[in-house]
Amino acid sequence: MNMAQIQLQAARDADAADYAPVDLGFAQNKFQQAQAAMASRKYEDAANLADEARSDAELALAKARLGAARAKIQSKVDENSRLRERMEQAHPELSGQPSSMPTGLPAAAPTGDMPAPSSSVLQAPLPGAGGFQTVPQDGAPPTDTHQGAQP
Repeated sequence: MNMAQIQLQAARDADAADYAPVDLGFAQNKFQQAQAAMASRKYEDAANLADEARSDAELALAKARLGAARAKIQSKVDENSRLRERMEQAHPELSGQPSSMPTGLPAAAPTGDMPAPSSSVLQAPLPGAGGFQTVPQDGAPPTDTHQGAQP
């Protein structure tokens, strides 16, 4: 019963009445039923109802926290929009540019596509070497530089 009462109070403190009124109502109703069962000496029913009340209160608390977080995010989005509008009014020359791109910097040079190395550049894995090696530039056969190394 105590845990249910604690969770109910936590849900109320988190404004569950505003963000999750149905779940809070379920929790309060179950808690009242649990109290009535205790008064009637139906302890098993009281324990089950108190557990349900605690669960409903936890759900209401989670929904209240989620609702409060969403409200906070929305207020920040609204504030950012107002600031963006004020900036565009103060600096109309910036209104066509993406907001994430700093102004006054030179544009990046296009890099184009970089081709993958041809298959002739790579050879089959060396026996016991544990991987691929590139063919040396001078055409000499590759050497196993990992000889004697433990895997």
